[in-house]
Amino acid sequence: MNLSLRPETNIVLIGMPWSGKSSVGVVLAKMLARPFLDTDIAIQTGEGRMLQTIIDREGSDALQRIEERYVLGLECRGYVIATGGSVVYSAAAMQHLKTNGCCVYLQLPYPALEARATDIDHRGIVRASGQGLADLYAARIPLYQRYADITVQCDGLNHAETLDALMRAVKTIL
Repeated sequence: MNLSLRPETNIVLIGMPWSGKSSVGVVLAKMLARPFLDTDIAIQTGEGRMLQTIIDREGSDALQRIEERYVLGLECRGYVIATGGSVVYSAAAMQHLKTNGCCVYLQLPYPALEARATDIDHRGIVRASGQGLADLYAARIPLYQRYADITVQCDGLNHAETLDALMRAVKTIL
């Protein structure tokens, strides 16, 4: 795919929870002098409650509907956007993000993700009842791959190294 990143094009980070979308995204935004948006934080702020609370009270499907509504309502330009890991379940949301965005998949192999994963039951992760991390990973990876314009391999990289790899990838289209 021939990509050209214009100043108004959003850089949209996708990937599994614990892949570094939020922590690396905010620093990337600073380095590129762009505004930063974390969709999970936007949802929590707008709804006035934590993602896990939504799941506990209304279920994962409710959180997916809320997430889709928030993403479809985004009208920002030139941002770095860290998405919730479940955004890829909504084709409409992903189409909207890709309309004015370049999707960058922060990819981690399962063992690296498992080593980072903490407290899956209280993180606010959309998943089927009883679905473990390995099954969640297997279900989502094809979706991340489908929507990615660029994939950044993050295996074995610390925070700073991930940021460097992300900057190199983004600079290829700047």
